Amino acid sequence: MPAYRAGFRVAGHFVWTPGVVLNPFTGSRLLPARRQNARTLISQRTQTRGPPRGTTISSMPIALVTGASRGVGRGVALGLAAEGFTVYATGRSIDSADLPPSITRLRCDHSNDFDTDRVFGRLAEDGSELDLLVNSAWGGYERMVEDGKFTWGLPFWQQPAHRWSSMMDAGVRSAFAASARAAPGMIARRKGLIVNISFWAAQKYLGNSIYGIAKAATDKMSSDMAHELRPSGVAVVSLYPGLVRTEAVMEAARGGWLDISNSESPEFIGRVIAALSGDPQLMGRSGQIVVAARLAQELNVLDTDGRQPIPLTLASV
Repeated sequence: MPAYRAGFRVAGHFVWTPGVVLNPFTGSRLLPARRQNARTLISQRTQTRGPPRGTTISSMPIALVTGASRGVGRGVALGLAAEGFTVYATGRSIDSADLPPSITRLRCDHSNDFDTDRVFGRLAEDGSELDLLVNSAWGGYERMVEDGKFTWGLPFWQQPAHRWSSMMDAGVRSAFAASARAAPGMIARRKGLIVNISFWAAQKYLGNSIYGIAKAATDKMSSDMAHELRPSGVAVVSLYPGLVRTEAVMEAARGGWLDISNSESPEFIGRVIAALSGDPQLMGRSGQIVVAARLAQELNVLDTDGRQPIPLTLASV
């Protein structure tokens, strides 16, 4: 059964891109390196449960998404699963996350190295060789209001001490720790991709100084990891989402505080990462900052509503 071409209605949306082979379940473009027949895609999509403990799965690329209980991380896990990845999803509250049974949930506080070790122990037990690591764990948006006061935007000398830990430890350090555990297996197989979720605060003041420090550290970490991994054929990038329709963003939009006319679904970020992982130019992008919506235009990745969001820039963010 051939993969769908433009002009078919896919998942409730009319896909109009001419002459492009499409994933029959998501409507996203299949790049030449990732084109498969629809029978393979159906086999991948219809798996209903995560792999039993100790089961080896080699027919699909394997991804680990940290911080997948909600927000961008959850969307990435959903997007990758829809694109045919076997997905392991971690988070402190992952047990209660709104995820399908095909995604394997592993409860983990990534600020605790013992928890992170247990996750990678489970991957080894399953014989799962990691193709993709997406570091989305982040505690920086927690406790933004304390005792009725919005403390997130305070100057650095008035910031509560926990905000440094939630951004630098639960964010930057946890990404470093997960990457350090993922790298040896990728190096051994001379392939793999590590994606660190970052944002424009690395380059422009947005909100508070700790936020900028954390995101700048993430970008520098991605750049230097890429330098050290390049001889092994393993790529690392920092990925900048746009305005993502997370649970918190949608709540703000309902209150009239945010304009979401140019926004991205959380699943869109997963679609972009899936396309990036199959991009023949992947190693040329390693060490760079990748703006999700800009890459989507380049690789013709559509959002769940069939649109392509307009990329943010340093000036417009």
